[in-house]
Amino acid sequence: MSIKELDSRVTTLRELQSEIERLTAEVEAIKDSIKAEMVNRGEETLTGNGWKASWKVIESSRLDGKALKAAMPEIAARFTVSTRTSRFTVN
Repeated sequence: MSIKELDSRVTTLRELQSEIERLTAEVEAIKDSIKAEMVNRGEETLTGNGWKASWKVIESSRLDGKALKAAMPEIAARFTVSTRTSRFTVN
């Protein structure tokens, strides 16, 4: 692929990323307005024509790795695993 073709692809990529960011912001604004209406109505679930929206508190428990490393570093080290990943960026 030539530099000209790469330039064109990167330009298209940037345009699409901008559009995704704009649409993501619009989606979040719509979600926020629906959640605000749910709060106003005091409802966790709303239904309409072919849709159902729910917004509920979910509780979960997770291991605090930082606290474990501070309190028992030898045990934390025994159960620590390493992973590898690749990252692609365009600036």
